[in-house]
Amino acid sequence: MIETWVLVALAAAAVQTIRFALQKSLKGTGLSSGGATFSRFLFGAPLALATSGVALGYLGHGVTGFTPLFWLWVVAGGLSQIVATMATVTLFAERNFAVGVAFTKTETILVALFSLVLLGEAISLHGLVAILIGVLGVVLLSWKTGGGRLALFNRASGLGLLAGGLFAVAAISYRGATLEIGSDSAFVRAVVTLAAVTTFQTLAMSVYLRLREPGEIGRVFARWRTTVLVGVTGMLGSLGWFVAFALQNAAYVRALGQAELVFSLVVSWFFFKDRSTAREVVGMALLLLSIVALVLWV
Repeated sequence: MIETWVLVALAAAAVQTIRFALQKSLKGTGLSSGGATFSRFLFGAPLALATSGVALGYLGHGVTGFTPLFWLWVVAGGLSQIVATMATVTLFAERNFAVGVAFTKTETILVALFSLVLLGEAISLHGLVAILIGVLGVVLLSWKTGGGRLALFNRASGLGLLAGGLFAVAAISYRGATLEIGSDSAFVRAVVTLAAVTTFQTLAMSVYLRLREPGEIGRVFARWRTTVLVGVTGMLGSLGWFVAFALQNAAYVRALGQAELVFSLVVSWFFFKDRSTAREVVGMALLLLSIVALVLWV
């Protein structure tokens, strides 16, 4: 029988694919990268707060764990995710961005390392093999050649490593925060942590946009028909990740979450009639093998 964390992580990856498509559509509406990112938190935070209130009312009797360490994990994860997202957006403007994107996929290896160092959670040998197979598959899918030889070490690769490292810090921080909450319900631990994180991120980005991009907050509200959908899908996707983090080692969760690439490619094949190269087919096969291995071995 497939474990709950597997189903939740796959569902989160599917919802995140939809959110990315919505955020991509915002680029043509005049919003900056910061504004598009902010919309995810602005409309997601109230939903997360409301959901956590309901969960605490019905399931959260005696919830404890709002310690200084919990808030440290929340701030560390929230800031890391914001900066990592901005680094990724900046990466898209680079000529060699494909190399940089490949470097962001070091996240899964870094999550495994950080899990061991920061949380004392080691992964099994079988789990490590599955993760490495997935990393290889993702690199093959991300690595695009053409237009001349691509240098491995450049600004794009630096941004990719920065994003991958910070996304790994965010994943570990969210896992650590959920472990601090004293509740037998994984859902309660996840939704309370999500509410705290998204509220902090909304406040932090509000200050940033007010200082660096005056008027951008108003433009986000003006495009509420699309930005609300980004917030809703962002909240649902994040809730899925947080529930999975509450149930399982973050390294396994993030590795399985790479199924998002599979969903994206399937959409590309069937809806946009894109063709795939032999390298992409091999990458897809390796990624699917990694996912199956994680489901069977972990």
